[in-house]
Amino acid sequence: MATAKSWVKAARLRTLPLALSGILMGCGLAWFYGSFNLHVCILAIITATLIQVFSNFANDFGDNQRGTDNEFRLGPTRTMQSGEISHSEMKKGMTIIGGLSLIFGIWLVYAGTWEFSKTAFFSFIGLGVLSLIAAYFYTAGKKSYGYVGLGDLAVFLFFGLLPVIGVFYLSAAYFEKAIVLPALSMGFFSTGVLNLNNMRDLDNDQKSGKITLPVRIGARNSRIYHTAMILWGWLSVIIFTLHQQESTWQWLFLLTLPLFIKDLANIHRINEEQKLDPFLKKLALSTLAFTLLFCLGLILAVL
Repeated sequence: MATAKSWVKAARLRTLPLALSGILMGCGLAWFYGSFNLHVCILAIITATLIQVFSNFANDFGDNQRGTDNEFRLGPTRTMQSGEISHSEMKKGMTIIGGLSLIFGIWLVYAGTWEFSKTAFFSFIGLGVLSLIAAYFYTAGKKSYGYVGLGDLAVFLFFGLLPVIGVFYLSAAYFEKAIVLPALSMGFFSTGVLNLNNMRDLDNDQKSGKITLPVRIGARNSRIYHTAMILWGWLSVIIFTLHQQESTWQWLFLLTLPLFIKDLANIHRINEEQKLDPFLKKLALSTLAFTLLFCLGLILAVL
């Protein structure tokens, strides 16, 4: 029987900062535009956490089914790979977490839309269901899109555009065009984390038939692509701040720029793919720090 420690391991807590960054960004932007909703913010954080855990369970389940999680994989040993969690236990875990995601997701969407738009309510319910489907079919199922190089697009949408724009809309009840720029920033940084993961596992993925973007374009081009993700992320948020500046406090996020530059330089110097693993956590935490300072700057700008 799986232990609590094994379930915590399967939840991959180091992925949560990235999952929450987009939510926090949406909350901070809602505050800046005078539409902050604490109820929506709390429910969005809970829902995003549950969906991320569900995604991690499904990823463990799918990669184990396909044999990608094997002795040649360079990342941390997965719970199903090691036998800590059985096939049936993981299916039950996914069912429970998926169910909780739906419950809190419906509560979130109800809180943010029901009083002013029933159409918006059902539209967001559809997006929530789509998020769970996307989380499952990333590596699980017979036609998982993560095995044909579409994971980057999914991460860009579900970690960048959807959480930032979605939380803002649920808080403010309207769409503000300018927030697309920081949403793009979240999407680019999140895609960078996935790219690092796929760069680390390039050789084993290739042998296992998992055709990620690094498998398609090679190690060298993957590093160039990674640099582009980070640069575009920074460019997007800088353009937003230039156009929406109310105070110099809004440039607080620049304090995290050295973290991104330092890691980029180190990534380009690394030749052994296994040594890329620590940079996944570093980029996720740098993105969270960036988001917190960005939001703090927005809050201070309108106080």
